[in-house]
Amino acid sequence: MGACNIFEVSSQLLFSQLLLGLINGAFYAMLSLGLAVIFGMLNVINFTHGAQYMMGAFAAWLMLTELDIPFWAALVLSPIVVGLFGIVLERLLLKRIYHLDHLYGFLLTFGLALMIEGLFQWRWGSSGAPYPSPIPGGTNLGFMFLPTYRGFVVVAALVICLATWFAIERTKLGAYLRAATENPTLVRAFGINVPRLITLTYGLGVGLAAMAGVLAAPIQQVSALMGTNLVLVVFAVVVIGGMGSIMGSIVTGFGLGIVEGFTKVCYPPASNTVIFVVMALVLLIKPAGLFGQTK
Repeated sequence: MGACNIFEVSSQLLFSQLLLGLINGAFYAMLSLGLAVIFGMLNVINFTHGAQYMMGAFAAWLMLTELDIPFWAALVLSPIVVGLFGIVLERLLLKRIYHLDHLYGFLLTFGLALMIEGLFQWRWGSSGAPYPSPIPGGTNLGFMFLPTYRGFVVVAALVICLATWFAIERTKLGAYLRAATENPTLVRAFGINVPRLITLTYGLGVGLAAMAGVLAAPIQQVSALMGTNLVLVVFAVVVIGGMGSIMGSIVTGFGLGIVEGFTKVCYPPASNTVIFVVMALVLLIKPAGLFGQTK
């Protein structure tokens, strides 16, 4: 099992770290997908995304501990609750800055993220709270042990990401969404309520972040600051994939998760910075990102 050595480490360690990287990549993909949807359709850099990811995990944890609502119900309910919260934010605050420079959206959402995280930290503290795994056990594959829930997370994230891509790129509703960002006047002529469409788009992006948070809850400790560092990595993923590119976010999210896992095996000190190094190299070669289009 550990006889085969790759880069002077056992194959079991290598595949375990690649699995961990793939799981992180699943979260990167879902979060960057939500960011790409919001930026591509609303033209807003949503720095509140990490806080909304944390809110999804907290919502699932509170449902379990306070209301005895199981994980599978929370996986549906939490994104809806947090998505509705996002819709309220969009209606009250974000809609007022769509016509302004990107900097205003960044500053507003950055401030909102600090407020949300501060409130959760004040109420529940900074220490993490455990969430029991909804699918215990695992499978011995011979070369590594695969926990069943972690395998489920990778598959579920891939299905959710591809379903979102299909809805936006291959359906009539998705066509209306894309058209509303390019020519809202024309879309209104078809009887479409553009402001409502934009609001629902923001709610979808926030819901994706919250769903990623629910999936992460049994793997990570649920804490008020769980999205703080993650959001910086996710922004790097979005930049590498191409701002607003749906497929770019999916491919880059999973790919960079694997690169990060592989780096932890080959040279652990670089694992926390490798994604930002890749971002710098990509921006030097293709400033619009791997899947972005130069305007």
